[in-house]
Amino acid sequence: MINQTLLTKLQQVDTPTVCNAIEVAQGKRGFNQFTRGTMLSSAPDAGAIVGFARTAKIAANEPASEAADIIKSRRMAYYKHMFEGPRPALAVVEDTDYPNAVGAYWGEINTSIHKGFGMSGALTNGVMRDLGDLPDGFPVIAGSIGPSHAFVHVKSIAETVEIFGMTVNDGDLIHADRHGALVIPLDVIPVLESAIDKLLTTEKLVLGPASEKGFNFEKFEAAWAAFEKSRT
Repeated sequence: MINQTLLTKLQQVDTPTVCNAIEVAQGKRGFNQFTRGTMLSSAPDAGAIVGFARTAKIAANEPASEAADIIKSRRMAYYKHMFEGPRPALAVVEDTDYPNAVGAYWGEINTSIHKGFGMSGALTNGVMRDLGDLPDGFPVIAGSIGPSHAFVHVKSIAETVEIFGMTVNDGDLIHADRHGALVIPLDVIPVLESAIDKLLTTEKLVLGPASEKGFNFEKFEAAWAAFEKSRT
């Protein structure tokens, strides 16, 4: 679990800021638990979505080959899994057809169901649709946009998934926005809020002078020296 103060802080900053703050907390560069490539947001102007991952895998290119009762049972088990677990929570769903995903699992009905379950949003390498009709307050960060649900069906629940090169285990703490997503290491959670504050304060040492009238190379040198000193 995370405390409300940290949760609020994480919701107020973008994913690149959190990515940098994790390196501040770890005291080194090289953090790599983030997505690669360009993802799409259903609500690019919305704030970040933060929560514990509820994972699953889907497919849509071909119809499910199992008996109808097995498919239905797994679908209900999927929704039960999404309903349960700690909050805040994100649905993190891998489309195993990627990079040839065609079935939009995330449309008006499914997003409304997940929002009704109290979830904060969804992260997927698959497809979303019904843009303009999705409920407010439930951003979807997806791999693509398309018109059809094709033969979309649930394949597995609560397994480790991969989203744009990022491995996610069920229960991982995720931060996502229009830039993509990352997994927050559990060991940095106790110091992450202070790391974010330190990062933002440090960045002002350069951003402040750079926005002032008369900014020149000499002022840049002085600002950068202060910036570098603050990071040691």
